[in-house]
Amino acid sequence: MTTTAPTDAASPTVRRAVRADLLAVFRIEQASFPQPWPYSAFEQFLSSPAFLVAEVGGPDEPGQSGIVGYIVADTVPNHGQPLGHVKDLAVHPDRRGEGVGTLLLGRALAVLDGLDVSSVKLEVRVNNKRARSLYERFGFRHLRTVPNYYDDGENALVLVRKGPPEHTVR
Repeated sequence: MTTTAPTDAASPTVRRAVRADLLAVFRIEQASFPQPWPYSAFEQFLSSPAFLVAEVGGPDEPGQSGIVGYIVADTVPNHGQPLGHVKDLAVHPDRRGEGVGTLLLGRALAVLDGLDVSSVKLEVRVNNKRARSLYERFGFRHLRTVPNYYDDGENALVLVRKGPPEHTVR
């Protein structure tokens, strides 16, 4: 199943990632994070039902097509009920502020909710205000702070969303 944003012809379609998407995903990762994941990390999550990409264009729109964002999320066992974990979310720098992250997160949460997760957690850099704002709109709340979580010494906030909620985006 795919989801399309309702705005215009350049709106992305969200679908599961396939091997052919990995180079584009990796390039967005490198453009988005000071310590990017290695290419091999994305290969490991290809079977995850919530490894999704946002794609624009197609054969009818040459030069305007391609992957513009992605999300990697999965589940882990948690006292008999799965716990969702959003591991990575990034949008191409040229497409930020257009709702791509909102579209990806909403679709991934719907996939995780369909897997009967008890809640969903994620880690985010303390100073990544844009991402924190997105997560808060989806009902994520601060659980704890992990000092020196990232390789550069920055702290991470662990955010949790009890689920499945009425995750209405405001």
